[in-house]
This record gives sequence, C-alpha cells and structure tokens, in this order.
Amino acid sequence: MKLTRRALLLSGAATTLPSWAKRFEDHDFADEIQLGGSTLVLNGTGLFSKFGFRGYLTALYLSRKADTAEAVFANAGPKRIQMRMLMGVGVEELIKPIHKGVARNCTPEEQQLIAARLPALIHNIELVGKLRKGDLINMDHVPQQGTQLSVNGKAFGAPAPGNEPMLALLKVFLGAKPTNDRLKAGMLDQPIP
Repeated sequence: MKLTRRALLLSGAATTLPSWAKRFEDHDFADEIQLGGSTLVLNGTGLFSKFGFRGYLTALYLSRKADTAEAVFANAGPKRIQMRMLMGVGVEELIKPIHKGVARNCTPEEQQLIAARLPALIHNIELVGKLRKGDLINMDHVPQQGTQLSVNGKAFGAPAPGNEPMLALLKVFLGAKPTNDRLKAGMLDQPIP
C-alpha cells in the first residue's frame, strides 16, 4: 500500500518526515540539518540569475540565524552552502566567480591566508567536471575538519583544510561586492532588492 504525505500526516506518523521550512522556486528546503554533530538552521535561500537565465538556487545553513554578512563571517560553527542547479554548466562557471569574488571582497591579508588553502577546494570542484540540471551541491564546513564538497551525496576529494575555503565562499556570496545582490539578500533572509 502506497502512503501519501497527507495520509502520514493524518496518521500521526509524520514525525519521521523531514520538516520543511521553506518552499522557494518550487523546491523544498529543510528547516534544520545535522552537520558535524550540530544542528544547523536554514538562514535563507536565494536565486542566482543573470541575463534572464536561472542558474541555481542557494541555501545557507548556520548554527544560528544571522541577518548580516558580518554575523555570518563571525559564526565559528559548522556551515553549509547548498546549491541546486537549475541548468547544466561546466565547473569553470563556478570557479571563475570564486576567484573574482575573493579578489573583490577579501582584504589583502585575507587573500594571503586564502591563497594557501583555496587551491584544495578548487581542485575538488574541478574533479566534478560538469554540473547538470537537478544536481545538488553541498559545501559543508566543519571546524577542525575543513570544507567538503559533495554533489548528489558523493564527496569529491578530501576536505579543503582550515576555515579559509569556507570564508572565501561566504565572501563571494555575501561580501560587499557579491556575485549577485538578490542572491545575497535571499541567503541573509532579507527583502529582495
């Protein structure tokens, strides 16, 4: 017998189903996830689009909600940046904005620290090769373990060590000159400009 979500809700068995905090652009995002032994909450979701092309949705998960970029950067706990691809692209379409975003949003001191650790994350992204529509990308940071890249549940490479790779990603998305202002506002759960 096939049970529907509604039947499970009515039967009281819904406690085994994930709790969905937000439906955004026809995608459901869990209100909480587990990462590195911690519970993370959905901070916000955003859409990256350019020239009318819808590229990907992004969700930011943190140990506690933050409505400013500075509060996100200061959060020392585990973090997840989740991307849901709305179109297929080569990985260079992710790598170029990372390099550009680091140059535009990081201080010279931060760039120097990031330069030693970012190549490991870039290498892991290169291992993916091509991203397809529907792919689910998680960039998970756990302190003392680093930042692990996975696509559709499959890890690529070893975790990029240190805090710097995740700081670089956060600066790209949430810095003063972000990849996309609307995406930044969404990830911070602010009104979309």
